[in-house]
Amino acid sequence: MDNKIIAIIIAIIVIAVAGGYFLFVGSGDTVTIGYLPSDHDAALFVADAQGKFQENGIKTKLVQFNNGGDLMTAMASGDVDVGYVGITPVLSSIANGVPVKVISAAQTEGSGIVVAKDSGIDDVKDLAGKKIATPGEASIQHMLLTYYLKENGMDISDLKVSAMKVPSMNDALKTNKIDGMITFEPYVSIAEKNGAKVLAGSQDILPDHPCCVVVASDKYIEKHPNETGKILEIHENATEFINKNTDEAAGMLPKDIVSDVEVEKMSMSSFPFISGLNESYRQDVMDFMNLEVELGVLKEPLSQDKIFWQGN
Repeated sequence: MDNKIIAIIIAIIVIAVAGGYFLFVGSGDTVTIGYLPSDHDAALFVADAQGKFQENGIKTKLVQFNNGGDLMTAMASGDVDVGYVGITPVLSSIANGVPVKVISAAQTEGSGIVVAKDSGIDDVKDLAGKKIATPGEASIQHMLLTYYLKENGMDISDLKVSAMKVPSMNDALKTNKIDGMITFEPYVSIAEKNGAKVLAGSQDILPDHPCCVVVASDKYIEKHPNETGKILEIHENATEFINKNTDEAAGMLPKDIVSDVEVEKMSMSSFPFISGLNESYRQDVMDFMNLEVELGVLKEPLSQDKIFWQGN
């Protein structure tokens, strides 16, 4: 065979292989990942800062939401493929027919009831008649407040409860627009540094309760099973990094969430970061779900196959 022809064939093969490689790592659908302005989602932020999605050929678009209810509404409409979000809005969404699955745990606990230093609130009974902000009725924080009040012989109707964007709560507390708030980290730690008082942490209200999880739409899982598995692996590796390098990880979080890195280090050390869906964690979620049924947050229990992705 003529040497020129051989050279042309080799060149075509090289171009084809290279083109196929770049097609594999550089194209395909973009996965839209929703998150909340919270360090509960630290594994997502760390993985993004380290470029782990890009390394694995996954194009991402990260979108922030005010609360879990808004995020799950976006998943219901198909605008979000994967979400870092509280278990309460996830369970409510699944109960309402939104086709999503929990693919991994993210963390537990990490919320708190915070009151103004001069609010006169020293005990749960003192919350009666007070203006208390939550991230919204669909949030896990609202559910925890409901549970805490019930455990102390009170009802949420005893309070003046309103929904508020979490980043705005601390300013509202400082200017006496509200008497207190139940919110997620790092805003609990930020408020405490600013002189507010933590009335009860979620570890006191309901120890070891599941909080944020990673969810994916059924459509995304079915269309991209390999990418879903890879996203889960990235999440697990980022979680391991956080647990081994918490202080370094704190510096990787978005600046609009972290106003003070030293406070953030303390915040991230105050609750557990976890990943995966072992049997113990699944049971914790089922127990939490049953509690929501008792509180009237859910009308009826959900089966595990409705909640969890079976592919992991």
